[in-house]
Formats: sequence, structure tokens, C-alpha cells
Amino acid sequence: MQNIDPVLFLEPILAIVMSIVAVMYWQKRRGFRGVVLLLSFIAYASAIAAKTAIQALTLNGIVKAFGSMSIELSLYYGLQTVFLEVGLAYVLSLYGVRRKNLKSSDGVPFGISLAFWENGVLLGLLSLFDLAVLYFLLASGTGLAQTVYSQIAATQSAYFLPPAALVPSVLLGTLERVSSMLAHIAWGALCVYAAATGRKRFLAYALPMGMVDALVPFASLNITVFEVGVFLLSVGFVLVAWRVAKQVQSVAATSSPYTPP
Repeated sequence: MQNIDPVLFLEPILAIVMSIVAVMYWQKRRGFRGVVLLLSFIAYASAIAAKTAIQALTLNGIVKAFGSMSIELSLYYGLQTVFLEVGLAYVLSLYGVRRKNLKSSDGVPFGISLAFWENGVLLGLLSLFDLAVLYFLLASGTGLAQTVYSQIAATQSAYFLPPAALVPSVLLGTLERVSSMLAHIAWGALCVYAAATGRKRFLAYALPMGMVDALVPFASLNITVFEVGVFLLSVGFVLVAWRVAKQVQSVAATSSPYTPP
């Protein structure tokens, strides 16, 4: 009975490493407060829980009504990210500013924290755990292993491709994790800047970034073009957040801090 190739472990391992390195780098460079990790966890976990519930109840109906590659499904995914991931990031940022002394300087750490929970934990640590359980189960050669093997071979046969065939997908998957980290850092930072300064236009910059998930239904048309396109968009998001950070720093250097109501 064929087992999955260990090369599949590379993607979640790289996601975990990138996430931890980002946190450690910013901790060493500028400092990283625990409250930022906590607030970002509440925002991210609430968004994912809400997405899971919504999609469990409505996704099949949307796909049946409009198809798996449609503008309607695209908006369905994109708007959920806009209002749940970005929206809740802003709500928790606003709470942090008013109750936990969150400041503009916490913007990048907040974004890194959002990226950490998605890429380091959900799609890194948990994915690695799932793959490890699967690997050791198949290696056991038991009756349960044979049943699981048959199910995976029928539904996810790519798991059993040779290493040379798996490497391109692993590299593209890793590029997707990089894009995800950049996007979360960008909109997380912008949400904090909007909350800390009271300037809603910064939130207006962040919200449309969630529409990046509207591209998901069309990924199968050309996965390489999709991943490269999402990466370039994410780099653009970071550039927007960087320009806003410069504005915030400039204002902070010449005026008194904003005091939220």
C-alpha cells in the first residue's frame, strides 16, 4: 500500500517557520505585545467560525444555483472575507484602542498576528498534524489504513504522486502562504491605523483587500497564474499599508496622539 510522500510536509512546515520568524523578527525589532496576539486571535477565530457556519448552511445551495465557477460564488467568498476577516479585525482593533491601549505602533504586529493564526496555526500546525496522522496511519498497514487509503486514492489521488510531480504544487502552495501573510499583515495594520487615528479612510483601504478571496472559484483555470496574481495583489496591499504607515508616523511626529471617544 502506497504512502503519501514526505515532500507534502514541506508546505505546512514552511508556513509555520515563516510565521514564527515574522513574529520573532518584529519582537526583536520593535516589540510585540501579548495583547495584540490575543485580540488578533479573537478576531481571526471568530471570522473563521462564522465562515464555517455560513458555508456549512449555504455553500451547497450557492454552488447548485450558480455553479462552482461563477461571479455569484466569487462574491460569496469575497464578501465573507471583507465583512468577517477584515471587518472583525477592525472591530477588535477599535476595542483594543479604547480598552487595551492599542496604538498605531501595534498595527504591523496585529497584522503579523493575523497572518500567524492563519498560516502558522490553522494551515500550518493543524495541516502538519493531519498529514502526520495520515502518514503514520497508512504506514501501519492495518485494515483501517487500507480503508483510508482507498478513500484518499479515490478523492485526493494527488497525495500519491511522485516527489517530482508534487514539488511544483508545494512551491505554489508555499507562495500562497506568503501571499496570505502579506495580505493579512496589510489589512491588519490598516485596521489598527484606522482605529487608532479615527481615520475611516484607512478602513476603506483595508476592506476591499478581502475581495482577494473572490478569485478562488477561478483558481482551477490556471493555478500558476492565480497564485502569481494573488501574490502581486498582496504585494500591492503591503505597499498601500506602508504608505499609510508613513502618513501615520508623520502625523504622530508633529501632533498630539489621537484620543478615541
